Amino acid sequence: MSAVGWISSHPYYSRVLAGIMTVLDGRDVQLRIHTVTNPDDVEAVDAIARRVSVGAVLADGPPTLASRLHQQCRRVVSLVATSRSVPAVEADNADGAYAAVQYLHQLGRRRIAAVHGPDDTCGISRRSGYRRAVDEFGLPDLSTGGGFRREVGFDGARELLDLHPDIDAMFVACDLMAAGAVQAITATGRRVPQDVSVVGFDDSIAAVCANPPLSTMRMPVEDMASTATRLLLDGPVPAGYRQRFPVELIVRESTAPQP
Repeated sequence: MSAVGWISSHPYYSRVLAGIMTVLDGRDVQLRIHTVTNPDDVEAVDAIARRVSVGAVLADGPPTLASRLHQQCRRVVSLVATSRSVPAVEADNADGAYAAVQYLHQLGRRRIAAVHGPDDTCGISRRSGYRRAVDEFGLPDLSTGGGFRREVGFDGARELLDLHPDIDAMFVACDLMAAGAVQAITATGRRVPQDVSVVGFDDSIAAVCANPPLSTMRMPVEDMASTATRLLLDGPVPAGYRQRFPVELIVRESTAPQP
């Protein structure tokens, strides 16, 4: 999918922009949006660095490009942890995933599967939180994954249900994927949450619009983006700076305990 496609279809990016714009409102600062579609496109990153004035909020990206951008202009704050030198304002992804599995376990679910995200910083952290939880609670690791897209959630859930028909809950690494997972679950004749409870991650518009609405771990994207913007406006941000935001469980119908 092209970068433009990601911006228009993934709710994360609109939330990042909303957080930035609340801080820039009334200030004489122009907001420019840049995308890099090739993770090896050093020239594109260098071109962005040359145009940075006040600073750059990095919504996501591989550590190599984040480091390159920071080396070239220094005025960068990332919304995901990348290399150690790049300042970051990040969500507590690992503990959030752990809390999701813990909640499902408290509901009495014992076959808790996971559809993970990609092998990037957020995806790896959420995967590690899931694995820590299932290890602690003595549960099997029933998981698959691939990317933060609805179709990955759908395909992953179908694959898991085919392999493990007794699954009674799923932790899915983002709300778009979780909406796809719910579609896959119901397509097999199972009910959500009576047969399979589902918890997503982000608390985006996708969670509210899913059927049923998704329980999810709320990531405060707007607050993170506004904090990153204020840091840049206030002056130089030290290399290696870290600020971590907790995530919060939001309970909706996809896990509502049944009488």
